[in-house]
Amino acid sequence: MRTLRALVAAALLCLVPAVSAHAAADLTYDFENGTTQGWGPRGGGVSATVTPDAAHGGASSLLTTGRTATWHGASIAAPFVRGAGYTVTAYARLVSGQPAATIALTVQRTPTGGSTTYERVAAATVTDGGWTRLSGNYLFTAESTDVQLYAESSDATGQFYLDDIVVTPLGDPTREPVSSDFEDGTAQDWASRAAATLQPSAEAAHAGSRSLAVSGRSATWDGPALNVLGRMAEGDKYALSVWVRLGPEATAGRLGLSIERRTGGTPSYERVVSPKDVPAGEWVQLSGTYTLAYDVDFLSVYVESDTGTFPFYLDDFSMKYIQPKPIQTDIPALKDKVPFVMGSALTRPDALGVHGELLARHFSGVTPGNELKWDATEPREGEFTFADGDFLVDFATRHGMTIRGHTLAWHSQTPDWVFQNADKELLLKRLETHVRTLVTRYKGKIAAWDVVNEVVDENQPDGLRRSKWYEIAGLDFIRTAFRVAHEADPDAKLFINDYNTEFPRKREALYALVKRLKEEGVPIDGVGHQLHLNIEHPPASSVEATIERFATLGVDQQITELDVSIYTDFVSSYDTIPPELLVQQGHRYKELFDVFRRQAAKLSSVTVWGESDDVSWLRSWPIPRLNAPLLFDDDLQAKPAYWGVVDPSRLAPPVRRLEAPAGTPKVDGKRDLEWDLLPDSPIARVGDVSAGFQARSSGKGLYVLAEVTDPTAGKDDRVTFTVDGTPYVVKRTGGPKAAVRPTPTGYRVEALIATGSDADVTAGGSMAATDIDVEVTVSDSAGASTSWTGKVTTAPAIKLTSAAHRTPVLDGAVDRAWSAAPEIRTATWIQGTSGATAKVRSLWSGSTLYVLAQVTDPTLSEESPNPWEQDSVEIFVDPGNGKTKGYEDDDGQYRISFSGRITVGGTFDAGGVKDHVKAVTRTVPGGYVVEAAIELPTITLAPGTLLGFDAQVNDATGTTRTSAVTWNDTTARSHLDTSHWGVLRLTRG
Repeated sequence: MRTLRALVAAALLCLVPAVSAHAAADLTYDFENGTTQGWGPRGGGVSATVTPDAAHGGASSLLTTGRTATWHGASIAAPFVRGAGYTVTAYARLVSGQPAATIALTVQRTPTGGSTTYERVAAATVTDGGWTRLSGNYLFTAESTDVQLYAESSDATGQFYLDDIVVTPLGDPTREPVSSDFEDGTAQDWASRAAATLQPSAEAAHAGSRSLAVSGRSATWDGPALNVLGRMAEGDKYALSVWVRLGPEATAGRLGLSIERRTGGTPSYERVVSPKDVPAGEWVQLSGTYTLAYDVDFLSVYVESDTGTFPFYLDDFSMKYIQPKPIQTDIPALKDKVPFVMGSALTRPDALGVHGELLARHFSGVTPGNELKWDATEPREGEFTFADGDFLVDFATRHGMTIRGHTLAWHSQTPDWVFQNADKELLLKRLETHVRTLVTRYKGKIAAWDVVNEVVDENQPDGLRRSKWYEIAGLDFIRTAFRVAHEADPDAKLFINDYNTEFPRKREALYALVKRLKEEGVPIDGVGHQLHLNIEHPPASSVEATIERFATLGVDQQITELDVSIYTDFVSSYDTIPPELLVQQGHRYKELFDVFRRQAAKLSSVTVWGESDDVSWLRSWPIPRLNAPLLFDDDLQAKPAYWGVVDPSRLAPPVRRLEAPAGTPKVDGKRDLEWDLLPDSPIARVGDVSAGFQARSSGKGLYVLAEVTDPTAGKDDRVTFTVDGTPYVVKRTGGPKAAVRPTPTGYRVEALIATGSDADVTAGGSMAATDIDVEVTVSDSAGASTSWTGKVTTAPAIKLTSAAHRTPVLDGAVDRAWSAAPEIRTATWIQGTSGATAKVRSLWSGSTLYVLAQVTDPTLSEESPNPWEQDSVEIFVDPGNGKTKGYEDDDGQYRISFSGRITVGGTFDAGGVKDHVKAVTRTVPGGYVVEAAIELPTITLAPGTLLGFDAQVNDATGTTRTSAVTWNDTTARSHLDTSHWGVLRLTRG
């Protein structure tokens, strides 16, 4: 402990540059030696004396009397060094008989050349009934004189005691951890943002015996906040974590963690953790990272809800500096290994520290992710803000990078005022002002603009998204945006940008729009393909087909937002990502960049949507989960994905898997119906050679199919199937136990290969799963070769049924039309072994699929609030029979309860299919009947069409689902992916 003997030295510290505070000791003022230890009165008539009348620790304290103004009190020349951080604590108590008041510790200082400022360090409500702890952090960076620390009171005449004042220098406050566990029975520096009451509580605790109870909140943002000014350094990353639990009587709620920062008095708010569900009675961790990217004069971390003002508990908060790893300087720069601009999206934090170093080393182009969008640049009409945009443009310019402007007109992140009271004329005027202002400001600096973004909706008859832009102005908003952007900067390249352009329906809708606009003379220079993909779907060949399709329009093309999710659905989540998935992702990037290099003459840029996994938007969308979609990991180190781009020879072999359902296709080269039940597994293109591969299993061995794309025939063209180590070579001219037929793009190979595995099908149609090592290598006479290597697993046969061409009456009655439809039964148990089942039939007419389910279920319940836990039938339909590990936009899960309640699942909010189902139900003795009509507008229904199809019956008892049974899918994942659904074939009869 330090007392008066330290004061002279402490005062001298104010006159010298900052020293390592790790070497400095605490300064403690305990008044036990009978002196004021340097503290004196502040204000005329004020007295500051040592007294034995009260003490927090020891026998004495400092008594302040004679006050006549709120700022009167006790003060000392502050022992603060510019640039160093401090924690200041003190204990205060009112003289007996005084009313409760706010006692505050405040710093007064006068910056060189500026006006005197007053900065609150800590404050609390103090009474005469006991000692109250004051605590806070303080740091100043501007050269200043007359630096004082003083105590004041909201009661102008109030008398108070101070004791045990401790000033703790922080070695480097931005590197020291911050934590709160509330075990000392105080709020530990947490304060209310408004009216909320914060009270240490023993009623609940995550660890230990206490937490902080938060009640009396006045708004969603009102609650506990912790001042962390001076505890974060600009450009550094911090890990923040806190545990939360609902308070008494709160049954549901969502809580998140946020940062409030202010610069020049202007507040900004940033999410660290988006609000998460907090189930009643459970502690939930809110954890995330934050990089401070601004100079600030206020910085606070706080917990808020997205709706409601319910009470909650907070416990075990921590904030820790994350020591960055140096970027690797012994690996090739990405930009030097590709024949086009290699770009990355970035935000302001990404341009700082090691993130900025990584960007400068590996990328030759950048796209500001949010800083040039409408809400960031013109939040209110006519009030433009360019600080963040300028910062990133200046960063790119300094490093010789090209810049893509993203984006001028979009249906999202556009402020409400843009559309408020707007007719077409006013809306287009606002659009013109905005576009002209932005493009003019960055003329000559931004090389390309995403003029309009995501304007296509392939589910609409005309292929156009029904945004507010379109509803008010039609196509003229697109025409206007391009016209004005071209006028503002004739040298900038102007792009239309969209996602899912690798899928045929979206591709053709966008193609038709661009063709139409170009024919009108709209100055569209290029098309941007976002390419938010996953590790399995869609195949790289679909991406290549898109690039080749738009090349016919003579437009430039850019890959604008590339990332590759490790997930194939929108629900799954890993605590730790399996290493084999990262290897698979590396090979996926390799295949994609093979396409980009082949198509380099048609592509001017490839941009990944973030430089490293830690900054990816896929960490929070569509749900918060661990994802790793980019080329560098959280520590900015090269991943297999990076090597897939730079040097694929460095990749470990992929761990591929393929199911071989039971089947006995005829080996004649004609590709019979058996093969069409599944799509081919793609074998990536090398040169002009690519292929699709399938297998079927039987007691005779393994049936294999290879659909080879090789337009030039040669005598050495061949497919080699290596099964359990034994190669079987089939030349383009044929081979033993094989059939080869020419196709318009190459040739088809079918073969039966004997295996040593027991693949016999049981009488029940099921099979014991057996792994077979398989390699399929396709080679041509010119030396090009591509291959697939992995495990082929035997599986049960794919069930096939049919739908006759009839139109039933949708009334819940089984009319005569249904007699033409074959009946299937749900008998594959995915939960339980007995319960409700159904007989299911299907018909079709026009663009509608009809499904009848006659359910046997004597006891019916809809008591559960969850529709999947009610008695119901689920119908699964994939119009393209894609058998994907995820849902495409037109895939649907249609759930109809016994009372006729309809719920629909699919991608995101099932927006593409949610309005496509009608149903009528009827209860009957022993069960109920569901009759449904499902519109399938994305394909043309005709005899021979194959649909991915399955049916599931959910059996409820009270509020619980007690069993579930399907027709084909054994995985219990029908709600997540379509890969194990059966097949429905449309017929004439």
